[in-house]
Amino acid sequence: MSVMKEVAFSADQTRTGATPGPLPMTVWLDDADSALDVIDALALSPFATGVQPWYRQADLERVRPEATLYPAHGTVVRTAKVEDGSEARLVCGEGWTLRAVRHRGRSATVGVTAVTEELARAVLKEATEGAEEPDPEAEHVKMGFWWRARHGGNRSDKPVTAQPWAEISGNYTAAARARLERLMALRPGDVAGRLVLLHGPPGTGKTTLLRTLARKWREWCQVDCVLDPEQLFGSPGYLMEVAVGHDDDRWRLLVLEDCDELIGASAKAASGQGLSRLLNLTDGLLGQGRDVLVAITTNEDLTRLHPAVVRPGRCLAQIEVGPLSREEAVRWLGTGEGVGPEGATLAELYALRAHRAVAPAAVREPTGLYL
Repeated sequence: MSVMKEVAFSADQTRTGATPGPLPMTVWLDDADSALDVIDALALSPFATGVQPWYRQADLERVRPEATLYPAHGTVVRTAKVEDGSEARLVCGEGWTLRAVRHRGRSATVGVTAVTEELARAVLKEATEGAEEPDPEAEHVKMGFWWRARHGGNRSDKPVTAQPWAEISGNYTAAARARLERLMALRPGDVAGRLVLLHGPPGTGKTTLLRTLARKWREWCQVDCVLDPEQLFGSPGYLMEVAVGHDDDRWRLLVLEDCDELIGASAKAASGQGLSRLLNLTDGLLGQGRDVLVAITTNEDLTRLHPAVVRPGRCLAQIEVGPLSREEAVRWLGTGEGVGPEGATLAELYALRAHRAVAPAAVREPTGLYL
C-alpha cells in the first residue's frame, strides 16, 4: 500500500524591496520517492515560494573527486547517496540555497537559488570554480550526446578518444580510403548534400571513423551523437529541439548509429513518419537555414536501403566500409596466420593481434564486434 504524506515548506516572511511575499507550497511524497527526491523538493522550495527568486545552474563533466561543489561558508543540511549511483547534497547560506548532485561517470549538476541574481552567480561560481579537470589533450575530442528525458531533450558534452586520420587510414580498404580522404578534407564551402552514409558489416570501423571525423572537423563542426534515434524521429518536439541546437556559429553533424530500420527498404512501413522526418531534416523545410549534417551508420547492404535515402544529390558521402582483403589484412597484421582467403574485418584483426579466437566466416554472428 502506498503511504502518502503531505509536506508543507515554511518560508521566511522577510521581504526585500518590491518582491512579493512568499507563496504557499505543498509537496506530496509517497513510498515511490527517494531521499534524492526530497532534496530536489527542498532545494526548489525557496524558488517556488518566491523567497529566493533567482536560480542559476551549471552542468559539469570530469569533476575532481575532492571537489566539494559548494562554498566553504555553506552549511550542509541534507545528504543522500544511492549505492554505486548518484549523491546529492543540500547546502544553505545567508540568502542562498544550493543543490549539488554527482552522477555516475564523474559528471555533476549544481543549482543555486538566491535572493538576488548577483548572489546566485557568485555562489555558483565559488562552488564550481576549479571543480573540473581539464579536458584531455590531443587524443580526445569533445562530442555532444542527446537523449530524450521526461521533460524534453537533454544534451551532455563528453571527451572521447579520437585518433588522427593518418593513424587509422590503414584500417580501411583502398577503395574506401580514397573516398574517406575527401570526406576528412571537407570544409563548409564544399558541402553539397546533407547526409553522410556509412554502410557495411559490423566490426569494420564505422564508429572509429566518426570519432576521427569529429576530430578532423572540430574547428568548424560540432559532432553530436543521438542516443535514441527512434525517439528523435518519433517526436516532432524532440526533433525540433535537436535540429535547432545550441547557440553556436559552427556547423553540426548529428550521428545516428545502426539505423537499419529507419532507412531500410521497408522503412516507411516499419517506422511510420520517421523516414519522412529524416528526409525533411536533410533537404526539406526543417533543414532550411540550419547548418546541420546527418551521419548514419548501418549494417545493411546499399541495395537494401530505401531508394529515397540513396538518391543522387541527397548524400554528401556514401561510403561502403567493408572488410579488408586478405592482402590488406596480412599487411595490417604483419602475418597471414589466422587470416582467411576472404580477408578480415577490423575487429577480427584486433582479436587476432590479441591472440583471441575468431569465429569462422560461415558461423559469424550478424551483430557485435563494433569499432
